[in-house]
Amino acid sequence: MQAIFEEISVSDFFYRNRELAGFSSPSRATYMVIREVLENSLDACEEAGVLPNVKVSLSTVEGKVYRLTVKDNGFGVPVEEVPYAFGKFLYGSKFRLKQSRGVFGLGGAMALLYGQVTSGMPARVAVSDGGDIFEFKLRIDVERNEPLVEGRKRRKNVNGWHGTFVEMFFKGDYPKAEGKIIQYLQQTVIASPHAEVEFIDPAGRQRVFGRSVEEAPSPPVEVLPHPHGLDVEMLRRLVRRHGSKSLLSFMVKSFQRVGLATAKRFLEEAGFSPYQPVSSLSDRDILDLLDAMRNYKFPPPDAKCLSPIGRDALEAAIRKMFDPDFLYVCQRPPSVYRGHPFIVEVAVAYGCKNVEAGNGVSLYRFANKIPLVYDAYSDVSMKVVKRFNWSSYVSRPAAIAVFTHICSTRVPFKTAGKECVADPPEVEREIEMGLRECCRRLKTFLTGKIEVEEHGRRMKAYRRYLPEIARLAAELAGRDKPPSVADLIEEGGAWR
Repeated sequence: MQAIFEEISVSDFFYRNRELAGFSSPSRATYMVIREVLENSLDACEEAGVLPNVKVSLSTVEGKVYRLTVKDNGFGVPVEEVPYAFGKFLYGSKFRLKQSRGVFGLGGAMALLYGQVTSGMPARVAVSDGGDIFEFKLRIDVERNEPLVEGRKRRKNVNGWHGTFVEMFFKGDYPKAEGKIIQYLQQTVIASPHAEVEFIDPAGRQRVFGRSVEEAPSPPVEVLPHPHGLDVEMLRRLVRRHGSKSLLSFMVKSFQRVGLATAKRFLEEAGFSPYQPVSSLSDRDILDLLDAMRNYKFPPPDAKCLSPIGRDALEAAIRKMFDPDFLYVCQRPPSVYRGHPFIVEVAVAYGCKNVEAGNGVSLYRFANKIPLVYDAYSDVSMKVVKRFNWSSYVSRPAAIAVFTHICSTRVPFKTAGKECVADPPEVEREIEMGLRECCRRLKTFLTGKIEVEEHGRRMKAYRRYLPEIARLAAELAGRDKPPSVADLIEEGGAWR
């Protein structure tokens, strides 16, 4: 029998393999739908330059079918882009060289598709920039990876609202997912301490996860690729775009941190004429140029495309939630992974009041401001924390919380579900260095605390016994009244 060959669309692939995107069970899917839509709202608010206020509501329709609504205060998706932003896989604004929560262009569309195939109902999306409200009813044509607009209307905006409103129906299991969802929402306002998230669960309980800071972080800036981050395909694309321009112009205008002097020196060392037209490069020339780029010491990538949480903001969020006796936040200098800049932030909180572990270590992981609540034992941060020699730094057991945040234009996630980070040596080293710095500060704190307590015990003994010693000494010396030792005790002196 002859094999039948056929092609399927991206949406059809994920329809058949939704486990790859994290939709592996009804409970996990409940978590994923909320997470994907909420993260889109947070990104939209930050791009609009406003402090996010996001309202999330989950209610039961019938049986295991739930209705999810998410409303934010951004400035909405452009009207003409709404069907494609929500109803087409691998379509969006997340494919530029700057940090964003979304990476693969799957999230919102995957949530819509999951709702469509489990509930049979379309999604409803409304957007406004403060003017009229535009509302769409959407499905996805799975076989063609195209949006299907089942309804569209325009209505007056009487309240001046601006932002995006999303309504989806899907089959899930909230009781089993509740713990992870609440954990995710609590950690969202740690990773985004400038955001406020309101959540209403199916029982009607309202939880408000408030912001810790009133200032939004500086947004990341799009940058050009770095020469060390290229592969053959990317270099070929860049070569095709620049056509007849000279190699010197190509190097300067195509890559970050490459000026005229650097480009000229590199090309001459690589054996290319700076004035050779880009269009004259053969396939062999492109491979030779790529090898030369990988071996040349270009300046490190520019980190302005990144937006870390920030030491002060992260400290404020952790103190608000955990009220620790000690807290130190370390932000490592920018480093490089496969030509992409990344920044690691690590925090250690000791003596926490609100952690699950009694006297153990609890790990809270974040990547590009996304809380990671599943697959912890496969993550690079867990690998570092488990092998860390805690006994060298912690002399007294107490509840310890470790927070790790990795931000990059290319976080090395292990799966499309974005729940655990791989362990390239560059990332692993930065996490360990940050943890060591925090724990050195913790050791200093604990040493000082022990010294203070020891001093307190000595002073207590002095107050108890020195007056009696003074009285006996006065009797032996034939004095009527023993000298006062209170002032000497307070000054830390010795009675003579």
